[in-house]
Amino acid sequence: MLTLTDNARTAVHDLQTQAGVPEGGGLRIAESADQAGSVARALVPAAPPADPVGDAREAKVFVESATAPTLANLTLDTDPNAQGPAFVLTPQG
Repeated sequence: MLTLTDNARTAVHDLQTQAGVPEGGGLRIAESADQAGSVARALVPAAPPADPVGDAREAKVFVESATAPTLANLTLDTDPNAQGPAFVLTPQG
């Protein structure tokens, strides 16, 4: 299952708070409709029914069920070189 670093968890929580996402909502990761082989991220107000929850602590991340196997051995982290919130996926170590 996709894991989150502490930095990513904090960034997701901050994004949720700033955007006013309800308590049941979070960050959803799904295959990009525009670019094959990449993922899209969006804040959603509630967990889509078929999406497993990637992290249930203060930051909730939902992974599209079809995308979950692709992300199963990855870690979501923040990009320290980006201006503003940016995320990267890296292999779990």
